[in-house]
Amino acid sequence: MDPLTLTQASARIASGEVSPVELVEAAVARIEQHDGQIGAFSALTVDSAQAEAHRAAEQIARGEVLSPLHGIPIAVKTLIDRAGVESTSSSAVRQGRIADTDATVVSRLEDAGAILIGQTHTHEFAYGVLTPTTRNPWNADYVPGGSSGGSGAAVAAGMALGAIGTDTGGSVRIPSSVCGITGIKPTFGLVPRTGVMQLSPSLDHVGPMARTVSDNALLLQQIAGYDRRDTASTDPRIPDYRSALTGDVDETVIGVPSNFFFDHIDAEVESSFRDAIDLLEQAGARVREVEIPYADQYVGVEFAILASEASEIHRDAIRRVPELYTEDVRQLLEAGEFILATDYIKALKARTMIRDAWQDVFDGLDVVIAPTLPMPAVRAGQMEYRFADGTVDSPINAYVRASAPGNVTGLPAMSVPCGFSTTGLPIGMQIFGRPFDEPTVFRVGHAYEARTDFTQRVPDAITA
Repeated sequence: MDPLTLTQASARIASGEVSPVELVEAAVARIEQHDGQIGAFSALTVDSAQAEAHRAAEQIARGEVLSPLHGIPIAVKTLIDRAGVESTSSSAVRQGRIADTDATVVSRLEDAGAILIGQTHTHEFAYGVLTPTTRNPWNADYVPGGSSGGSGAAVAAGMALGAIGTDTGGSVRIPSSVCGITGIKPTFGLVPRTGVMQLSPSLDHVGPMARTVSDNALLLQQIAGYDRRDTASTDPRIPDYRSALTGDVDETVIGVPSNFFFDHIDAEVESSFRDAIDLLEQAGARVREVEIPYADQYVGVEFAILASEASEIHRDAIRRVPELYTEDVRQLLEAGEFILATDYIKALKARTMIRDAWQDVFDGLDVVIAPTLPMPAVRAGQMEYRFADGTVDSPINAYVRASAPGNVTGLPAMSVPCGFSTTGLPIGMQIFGRPFDEPTVFRVGHAYEARTDFTQRVPDAITA
């Protein structure tokens, strides 16, 4: 069976064309064939998934359909607890740790009838953008992005029809972009983080990843909503996200940055993005140039907050078992302890200033769009990237530079595929929306997606 999108699979289950058993068996077959090379999964729950697939098939045959996710194989990032399953955060520090209870998002997926097929790798404790344990399904010489790299690779390779990731500095959008799938970082507080290993509590988000915009809408519908156990959780009205998927952007006003996102950028990425703007204009959207405020502040504010909070969370463990951390993460955690409390407070104040300024950015706009990343995936082990203008940057700084505005502001931000490089690597477009206006983000993304074929493409090796 060729990989289906989550939405296609849901429709075929409803029509009786496909059973949950077939979907799970197809996912397991791809895991067995490809995950030895890709390394997306940290733990598999194949036996329970197969049992749940048979149970789901029986329920659906009786007309007991729980949701559009009923019978769909889903993967979950290893930061996210699932009772009875090893949740290690891809770190030796947590090796052998078996979660006692389900994270809220896991409970909501199971209540919806989704079939959880395994835990996916992250860059250790989500503190990085490369996920060294995992490779990119489009070319195994390249990284899958991070920190939700395992989730991105699993979906791109058809080993799961959807996945859950986390996003603190771009960790849903970065792997979505470089793996050629769609992923959304929802508004801060929309999806509860109860049962999710923290990295930076004031920046952490949980979000879905899948092939298409519609897939993401189906997943977000089930995992969004208030949870009193998460102090950041909010209680907005949760709309029917699928109703936003009209394909219509006529008279939609789209802001395109005149600065920041194009300071240093790969020529093929910029070209693909400019083509996407043209397509949206042809579809009836009105495009307006906007200036991104405080452009020189995002990376500094992001890292000052993230590093301070992460080092506090790991303060005891980094003293007790420093040798169990990977070198790059240990160095970041140790460096974070040198950030002064006064600098942390300054960063928090700057974040408030930036959030307020983005309210003005959206004056008269429906969304803001920009390249998700300044370049496609880098090779595994690559420490520097040279842009056409001669600028040399590290992958972590370059990737976070483009995605940090979404975390610092807490605004919803979604990455959708918008092209491929001449070397066959995916390129993503990022769509920012107003707080809790995920429907408009979905609407614009869906309208663009419906006029291209990028989400229909899958890596050659997966169809072989």
